[in-house]
Amino acid sequence: MSPRIRILKYMLKHAGELDLVFQALGDPTRRELVERLTHGPASVSQLAAPLPISLPAVHQHLRVLEDCGLVRSEKVGRVRTCHLELKMLDSAQTWIEARKAMWERRLDRLGTFLATLPPESPTAKNPKGKQ
Repeated sequence: MSPRIRILKYMLKHAGELDLVFQALGDPTRRELVERLTHGPASVSQLAAPLPISLPAVHQHLRVLEDCGLVRSEKVGRVRTCHLELKMLDSAQTWIEARKAMWERRLDRLGTFLATLPPESPTAKNPKGKQ
């Protein structure tokens, strides 16, 4: 099976999951929470401290991130610690890279085609001779 077909099958299988991931990452507060978790696990209160929103609002954002698989949390005593789950970020990255590769191939073909065209004469660009 070609790599392209393998990627397409993978994307179809995980399309619903990717929809949730991109929807979750569409919010700037959730992106900020994900960014902070790239530096390592953090408690909910540590994540909430620099944000200009209430603690319940932070909990709601974290719930969305957990529901789509980007964040995992565990409670020890009274402290809930959040961890970033790379699997779903990897899935999103795979999808993005597949699109990028497709457009790079298309642009390369366009560049090759344009290179085969004869150069335009100055009068062809401006048939009336105006500047």
